[in-house]
Amino acid sequence: METVNISMDLPRGVLSALRQDPEHFIAEMRLAAAVKWYEMQRLSQAKAAEVAGLSRAEFLLALAQFGITPFQYTAEEIITEANSV
Repeated sequence: METVNISMDLPRGVLSALRQDPEHFIAEMRLAAAVKWYEMQRLSQAKAAEVAGLSRAEFLLALAQFGITPFQYTAEEIITEANSV
C-alpha cells in the first residue's frame, strides 16, 4: 500500500489534556475519521478499515463502540429493494 504523509499543527496542550502520546493520538484520529467517513457513506467498510489501520473485523467492532451501525441501508431502502424483486 502506497502512503502519503500528512502533518498538522495542534495547540501545545492538546496531547497532555487528552493524556495521550503522539502515536496513540494519531491512531485515535485515524479511527475517528474512518468511522465518521463511513457513517457519512464516503468510504466503504474495507477502505475505512484501511484508513483506521484495522482489519475489517476490527473495524466492525470499532463501529459498535462508536454506536454506528455497520449497515448503510435504511429500513425504507431495504423494503423498497425487497418489493422491487
